[in-house]
Amino acid sequence: MTVNGTDMLNYDLEIALHSLRRNVVLTALTVAAIGVGIGVSMTVFTMLRALSADPIPAKSSELFVALIDNWGTNPQIEDALPPQLSYRDAIALMQARRGLRQSAMYAVSSSVTPASIDAKPFAVKGRAVYADFFQMFEVPFRKGGPWGNVDDQDRANVVVLSGALADKLFPEGDATGRTINLDRQDYRVVGVMQRWSPTPRFYDLTSAESEDFFLPFSTAIDRQVESAGNNSCMGEPGPGWSGHLNSECVWIQFWVELPTYAAMRFYRDFLSNYAAEQQRVGRFHWAPHIGLYNVHQWLTRQKVVPDEVRVATLVAFGFLVVCLLNSVGLILAKFSSSAGECSVRRALGASKLDIFEQCLTETVVVGAVGGLLGLVLTALGLQIERSVIDDATGSLTSLDFGMVAITLSVAVLATVSSGLYPAWRASHLQPARHLRAR
Repeated sequence: MTVNGTDMLNYDLEIALHSLRRNVVLTALTVAAIGVGIGVSMTVFTMLRALSADPIPAKSSELFVALIDNWGTNPQIEDALPPQLSYRDAIALMQARRGLRQSAMYAVSSSVTPASIDAKPFAVKGRAVYADFFQMFEVPFRKGGPWGNVDDQDRANVVVLSGALADKLFPEGDATGRTINLDRQDYRVVGVMQRWSPTPRFYDLTSAESEDFFLPFSTAIDRQVESAGNNSCMGEPGPGWSGHLNSECVWIQFWVELPTYAAMRFYRDFLSNYAAEQQRVGRFHWAPHIGLYNVHQWLTRQKVVPDEVRVATLVAFGFLVVCLLNSVGLILAKFSSSAGECSVRRALGASKLDIFEQCLTETVVVGAVGGLLGLVLTALGLQIERSVIDDATGSLTSLDFGMVAITLSVAVLATVSSGLYPAWRASHLQPARHLRAR
């Protein structure tokens, strides 16, 4: 009678489950060792994976943040550069328009008043940007689209809404063309975005919260909408809004799209020449000091992946190795206790390969169960991480489908690897010796 592969697999699974139930203590210890090792290592790896992800793969080498030293920091220390631009520098770069696309931007907050008479105003977070922002960062739209360059020049009262805010304000239908009230000023909705949440939020790492709305940078400045983000000053700015705009306070992010290496070199030279010109006119009293970083360089400079996380990942996987070494001993002990049964199977005609496959099947089952335990411990570990670290970092960690697949795969592969030697030992037992002992 011919036995097909499916029947053989079912037979091996049946024997594996019987063997696991027969020695519950060793099975539980093996599963626990694997589960704890997987849980610890995958918790730390999930954090590393989230923090080191490419937030915009198609353009991460083409988008650059521009920095100019307007504080006179130490030019020998790269990190001494101010992390943002002053208003006057940002406007100068926008007016020069030396990149394919560019946008100065800053975070804002506002109070939106729903059209319904009985509805109460509520707070929303937004961002003041130029029209290029949306195409530069590949922002997807559900309805409508971004405003145009003419709207930037005219300081138009237009706004782009997130899908969530649009649905909240206009649950009955399309929001485009409608009017919303932000801080007692009416704005016409020109577009509604699809869900868009780059991870990490590279264009402004000071906050992890997605925007509810976007409005023109020029309009926000004209309306004297203050920054809701990071604002750093060297000395006191002048009085009033104009004093703030003319100060050396840095509070504006500036991104530019440079699609080629030549364009990047040209723009770097332009920045250096701009800083040199500011020195010549007496504004800067130090040598030109500028920075131009693509997405990956910017995330590295801002230490989005702290060195502590990298070290913790190495330690966690070292702990996993220790757990797997313990599993080898437990699996060896378990297979040794089944030596008599394996000898009987050999005596009845099973080959060494049959015994080896049956033992590996058992380790796969143990690895799968250990992986499920590791998955639970990983979810618990991530929950603990989110409760003790800042929101900007904690929001990046999630146990998505990819991480579930990775966790289970690592658990099974690691267990099978640790079970190869015990399975080989079990398949090379001498049946005669164990049968005489019985």
